[in-house]
Amino acid sequence: MLQEPDALSGIYSSGVHFACAPLEAKRFESTAAIQLNTSLAIYTAIEFFAVACSAYFVSKLYYYFILHTSHGDQAYIFAAFGIATLVCVTSLSLRNFSAIRRQPRHVFILRAAGPVFLAFLLFLTALFFTQFGEHYSRGTFVFQVIGVIITVASTRAAFYSWLHSAISSNRIEARRVVLIGDAAHCIEVSHHLRTSGIWTVGSFRLPRSCGMEGATKAKQKISEIIVHCRSHPTDDIIILTNKANLPKTFDIAAAFAELPAAINIVPMDALEVLSASRIIEFGYLKTFQVHQPPLSPSEHFIKRSFDILAAGIALIVLSPLLVVISIAIKLDSAGPVFFRQKRHGFNNEEIRVFKFRSMTLVEDGDRFTQAVVNDQRVTRVGRIIRATNIDELPQLLNVLYGEMSLVGPRPHPTAQSLFFNNKIRPFSRRHNVKPGITGWAQVNGHRGPTDTLEKMQRRIECDLYYIDNWSFLFDMKIIIMTVFTKRAYTNAY
Repeated sequence: MLQEPDALSGIYSSGVHFACAPLEAKRFESTAAIQLNTSLAIYTAIEFFAVACSAYFVSKLYYYFILHTSHGDQAYIFAAFGIATLVCVTSLSLRNFSAIRRQPRHVFILRAAGPVFLAFLLFLTALFFTQFGEHYSRGTFVFQVIGVIITVASTRAAFYSWLHSAISSNRIEARRVVLIGDAAHCIEVSHHLRTSGIWTVGSFRLPRSCGMEGATKAKQKISEIIVHCRSHPTDDIIILTNKANLPKTFDIAAAFAELPAAINIVPMDALEVLSASRIIEFGYLKTFQVHQPPLSPSEHFIKRSFDILAAGIALIVLSPLLVVISIAIKLDSAGPVFFRQKRHGFNNEEIRVFKFRSMTLVEDGDRFTQAVVNDQRVTRVGRIIRATNIDELPQLLNVLYGEMSLVGPRPHPTAQSLFFNNKIRPFSRRHNVKPGITGWAQVNGHRGPTDTLEKMQRRIECDLYYIDNWSFLFDMKIIIMTVFTKRAYTNAY
């Protein structure tokens, strides 16, 4: 190991202490590469036969248990090997195994879905053009897709565990990196890399250049690092920097371009932002997208489709109840049955929310006072429909109009929104999705008066959690909790 004055000691992984000459290092690297490639070749063959067996036996089981008959073995044997070949070819074409040493387990497994679906799409196309599809069971095709996905996911999970176990025991060479940065950062990153099966074969301080003498020392330090990387097989150089040193870091990275290694830059003081970022292409321009809309177009389509379907059915089923409540409100006190209140919706746009009238007064805009316990403004019928959340049912119309969703952050009156927007910084981010009839805050008991900043803060935390963790199943959970959880009725005055 090089003994340079600025090298950081104690960071090199045990068992990865390279003291060999450059020629010996190249031989070792070549042997290790053959071991890894051989392992991948063996696994590809295993996956091929596992997919073929899965596709064939799924078809046999489908015919035996569902159709209570048997199929022509020869045709389905050819089909099974055809499916296995397509899965293998698409996996290699999409380079599923190219970064296996640095990929997390779940990414490696989830990437199997693309090749499998593409393979079956090609297989379906082949069935169509060969006109064999008329004789191929559609049920068999569907069950084969499911069986192959489960098979590939299982085999990849097992192979990933074996591979990283082999890397830890030195049977297969790990990916090798050189770290350049502050000592504390190098130690932290080296530890995380080691747990992922990646070895640190060198750590150096970031070269600093101040004046002519400093520039000379920086060049000398870069030359020493290059010599170290040439004599110690290196796959990646990771430069750990900060925003202040970022301009200089690009110059340092350019100096390492002569090495046959990948050069990576990590701004350590921006990891939280970059952890959720991704690279986006705008024509020839590439950007770091550090924030993105909560819902993708496909997710928005799913949510909106469910809203329309569920709201339409709910209005039809509940129409007798809505008529009874309307009559009760009219008989109980003077005033309209419904009222529409200004509230902030998606992207801070003003919407008018439908509600059953539950008070003797109808307040809107700046004239708004939240209800409290034993509020004298609440009517007799109003107490019942507010306690049971029935006063919110007319908002199903807002859902059909596209102004609201069944589930989302509850819309606040405009005066209340403007008041808290200046006191809680991320307040308006709750408007990045459509407001909902019910929400995560409501089913967790954070509804009712927000007479203190702390109460509103807890509600906003729940709303932002919902936005950052949205899923269709999460919406279903909130709807079920709205009906059956006691906390959903807390503080309903």
